[in-house]
Amino acid sequence: MVRTKRGGKNKGASSSQPPKSAKKQRLEIREPSPDPALQSDSESKEQAPIPLRSVTFVDKRVMGGRNIDLNFCSSEFSFVSWLEDLNLIPLVQISDPFYIKLVKEFYSNLRMASNQNEEFAPTSSVKGEIIYLNARIIASILHIPHTGLYVSEHKKWPEVEGFHPNQILSILYPNDPNVRPNMALTTNRLSVDHRLLHHLIVHQILPTDGGYAKLSRMQVFLMWCILSKIEFCFPLLMLKTMVRAFSQKKSVLPFGSILTKVFLHFHIRLEGEVATKLKKEDTYNKSTLNRMGWKKQEGIWTYCPRVDQAPRIAREQ
Repeated sequence: MVRTKRGGKNKGASSSQPPKSAKKQRLEIREPSPDPALQSDSESKEQAPIPLRSVTFVDKRVMGGRNIDLNFCSSEFSFVSWLEDLNLIPLVQISDPFYIKLVKEFYSNLRMASNQNEEFAPTSSVKGEIIYLNARIIASILHIPHTGLYVSEHKKWPEVEGFHPNQILSILYPNDPNVRPNMALTTNRLSVDHRLLHHLIVHQILPTDGGYAKLSRMQVFLMWCILSKIEFCFPLLMLKTMVRAFSQKKSVLPFGSILTKVFLHFHIRLEGEVATKLKKEDTYNKSTLNRMGWKKQEGIWTYCPRVDQAPRIAREQ
């Protein structure tokens, strides 16, 4: 029997303690260059191995993930059709419980199986079983495409033919012509569809522990890809995000529920492991929207939080 618990109820239970000797590990990871045609300018300059560093995993928070009530969201919002156009619906239907101890073991054992100029392929081991991943394998496990363009920027705007920051910003902020690409971008003026799409990107595609209040330039670019029906290699971005989470001391450990599917694919036994279930608010439905401060008034979803909701909404958004 797999033991389960609710995420968030027992704070101490979310940081399984490995043996003392395993708390800190000096790990080396080497990130090869992807196809130069799909590579950003900044990435092309970063061909040296990530330096050896001490990474502590025991204190890192594991992100489970988010999903949608498909029947409800399909009848209420446009973002579902945007995801359907790119065959990404399976990515937002994942509701598996996640295993904090195993997720931390996965990240602590992460290595690179590929060399420079080869296909990007990290590998790990969990409970003695080898896990080999590349974009095609992740796509197969999650039933999403692995074709399309790829670029990753963490500070500047991606440089891709046809992408103009001013254009997408005019779509995201139609009532604020003063928004400019060099400004800090906030989410409190986004429509409900764009807000929900941003939430799903934050949890299922490009996880971050920075919350929902601000939009990063890469997040805006991904929203442009989805709104414009531009195929993007999301599985590769997810793998790169795993590596980034591995190499940064202060990052969260993403893709908890997704990694459960990975563990099952590689026949890792979950019996006897402590499972953390997603919370009810991790599923976007009418109740979740109301908790976020959105109400349907005269057929239109309107952002109108109550005064007493403000502290909680600030935490959730």
